[in-house]
Amino acid sequence: METRPVVTGTVRPVRRARGARLAGDRPVPTPRAEIDASWERVLRIGVDPEQSPGSELLEMDEIEHRRRTSALGGVMPVLRDGLAAIADAAQQILVVTDPEGRVLWRQGHAAVMRRAKDICLEEGAAWSESTTGTNAIGTALATRTPVQVHSAEHFIRALHGWTCAAAPVRDPRDGKLMGIVDISGPASTFHPATLALVGSVASLAEGEMRARHLVAIERLRSVAAPILCRLGGRALVVDGHGWLAAVSGMPPVDRLPLPKSLGPGRVWLASLGMCRVEPLPGGWLVQVAEGQRDAPPRRVVLDLSRSRGLVAHVAGPVGTWTVRLSPRHAELLYALAVHREGRTAAELAQDVFGDPTRTVTVRAEISRIRRHLAEVLAHRPYRFGEDVEVEVVHPDQPEDLLPRSTAPVVLGARASTHRV
Repeated sequence: METRPVVTGTVRPVRRARGARLAGDRPVPTPRAEIDASWERVLRIGVDPEQSPGSELLEMDEIEHRRRTSALGGVMPVLRDGLAAIADAAQQILVVTDPEGRVLWRQGHAAVMRRAKDICLEEGAAWSESTTGTNAIGTALATRTPVQVHSAEHFIRALHGWTCAAAPVRDPRDGKLMGIVDISGPASTFHPATLALVGSVASLAEGEMRARHLVAIERLRSVAAPILCRLGGRALVVDGHGWLAAVSGMPPVDRLPLPKSLGPGRVWLASLGMCRVEPLPGGWLVQVAEGQRDAPPRRVVLDLSRSRGLVAHVAGPVGTWTVRLSPRHAELLYALAVHREGRTAAELAQDVFGDPTRTVTVRAEISRIRRHLAEVLAHRPYRFGEDVEVEVVHPDQPEDLLPRSTAPVVLGARASTHRV
């Protein structure tokens, strides 16, 4: 969308236009189209132009969880290299948010970072239009287009001393919005080229993700080739977003539509009919079910016999693979192996931390585990799947089970001769 450039000399007319709009009159002169549309939206929402820009901050555990699960985390070096040094030199700051407009990262000029706290432009703050009125982050979220907001173009008066330019970043694999990259600073630091710079760096980040996706597809293709050679009938190997890595016995497609919640087993896919889906590292094997017998159950061997070599071996119909475990993930999986009936987040928090209130941390860690073991883990409650055979390999001596762990579930196991 083509936008009219921001001209700093027009701030006074913009203030008059804003005052007219707040009074319910037709503003003359009219503001830029994207600003006028944003003012209209926030007026309908009921944002108070005299309110504080403050918002309730997310807890640090939740911020860390969102950072770990955001694809933007992998391209933060690109964003920092492209914008952070420039922002620092220009007395501005780089801000990166999630798709809800929550600030996950910020970096830049130290004095401006301190000043930004006065308007709650800090980690965990909400910057959608519904929370903070017209601003570059929130308006870019609302329109899905790059936008620059300067001084009195902000709906909330407390932000009139600021200028900001923001652009959306989309996941090239599925087109979904991943977040917003923004440059903000005092109004005196305004530069008309800032918006073009932010948009270019956002495009670079998307290009980096596209390149990583191609590498991941090539890696999955190398895994798929020997598997498809052993199988008969029609089969595809796709990544988690349905992009094709390999195909056998049928014409290739660019992308296979997958259900939002996909798990191993028999699944009806609209384009193929009944299929058997099995996990692969980085994707899925999809076999068109043509009178095939049910696959044998999956098996997980949780090897805790060596404190420095904690692993989970996963076996399925198409092969086996190994996932290395951190001590925390080993504790969580051990708790689930002990309690095959399943555990709530609060119960796992008690098992691992001795504190049932630490559910946010548990959910974050389980989310990370499921990146590699989603095919054998179920939720609500958290548990190993009913058809999954689980074996725990213990050390020779009970006291050597995760020796550095203080998790109650592990301490209890060390104190007894119980074996899972």
